[in-house]
Amino acid sequence: MKLKEQLISEQNILKANIKNNIMAKTAMKSYSLAEMKDKYVGKKGTAVRDQYEYELRMDVLGQMIKTARQERNLTQEQLGELVGVQKAQISKLESSANSATIDTILKVFKALKADIHFNVTLEKKHLQLV
Repeated sequence: MKLKEQLISEQNILKANIKNNIMAKTAMKSYSLAEMKDKYVGKKGTAVRDQYEYELRMDVLGQMIKTARQERNLTQEQLGELVGVQKAQISKLESSANSATIDTILKVFKALKADIHFNVTLEKKHLQLV
């Protein structure tokens, strides 16, 4: 019985070694997010990449509005009343802010009693008002 157990143990070790060798030979290359965006969306500065980045920022802005509204325990309808717009416009704003004016966005954050901070970077230099 011990010989059989030893044989099974050695077979398992051999299988594990073979598997490790195969995995070592077929190691996967990892990519950074920037590399993936360059490959699948387009290089920085191209029209497609610029549109992607813009839409992504607008989606993030919409999610910020939704999160702030939920933190204030407001419905879309209640926030719309505070801002002076319909519930549908708040819903549209939260799903993607790309159709909203800056004025509407500012009114929404004011109604939510949220501070907004703008950062402007020009040629890798952070601009500040004097």
